Amino acid sequence: MKIDEDSVDAVRELINIGVGRAAGLLNDMTGAHILLQVPEVRILRYHELIHEKGLLESEKLSAVTLEFDGSFSGISMLVFPPESAAILIMALTGEKIEVPELDALRIETLNEVGNIVNNAVMGSITNILNERLTYSMPTYIEGSIQEILGREISYDYEWVILAVSQFTLSDLHVVGNILMIFEIGSLDALLLRIKDSAGQNT
Repeated sequence: MKIDEDSVDAVRELINIGVGRAAGLLNDMTGAHILLQVPEVRILRYHELIHEKGLLESEKLSAVTLEFDGSFSGISMLVFPPESAAILIMALTGEKIEVPELDALRIETLNEVGNIVNNAVMGSITNILNERLTYSMPTYIEGSIQEILGREISYDYEWVILAVSQFTLSDLHVVGNILMIFEIGSLDALLLRIKDSAGQNT
């Protein structure tokens, strides 16, 4: 399958609609003004993901994963490096996370944020494309990108949409990654559905 700039632009537009919805939900939940943007979207091969530099290099990433299944299947996840996770938790709860007793609070906060973002992005895509998917319960995982992927390092997965997300709360800036990992043939199905939808709307 050829990944051209038009395909990336179409995916970026859908993700931006989803993160806009997620920002609104997070604002309602926290009462804070949260700006959520996606300045960069890339489509890469699954096997390239574990070698991705920058935000995925940390040995202690925090991730919330959501499996989806339907006309296209795979896993959506929101992944934070440790510094960004700490800033986000402090901004949303007012608590620092050095204290061990706050582990449960950290997990609960990041799980809630990840669940909102994953559901908003996937929900917007399926609503706009008029598709129906089934979802698993969200799962919170910590570790390196290899440990987070764990059993998902398999030949069942082919392509990944990597969207760098930026959360802005007052003067605080938090960066994370939205990853959409597709089973074999699923990204082709998504891009074909996007093209069909664009044709119906012209």
